Amino acid sequence: MIRLRLKHLIYGVLPVLLLSAADLQACATCFGTSDSPLAKGMNWGIAVLLGVVFVVLSLISAFFIFLARRSAFISKKETFTAAALNNQKVS
Repeated sequence: MIRLRLKHLIYGVLPVLLLSAADLQACATCFGTSDSPLAKGMNWGIAVLLGVVFVVLSLISAFFIFLARRSAFISKKETFTAAALNNQKVS
């Protein structure tokens, strides 16, 4: 019986206490004014990180496009070489 009361106390009261605390509602940057230097710095940090992700993904996709074009070029070159060898007379 005591365990059941303790369980109800933990599951019922603890979330209410955690969600009602005003300090836990937002971080220090979001809780203050949005024109502060801290908020501007955070926004620049987000923009730089998004830029880095974009550049890395672009480079990865460019590498795979390079591999596909190179593979097609080599395949075409081998096809023309084989066709040229087949058309030559064997002496």
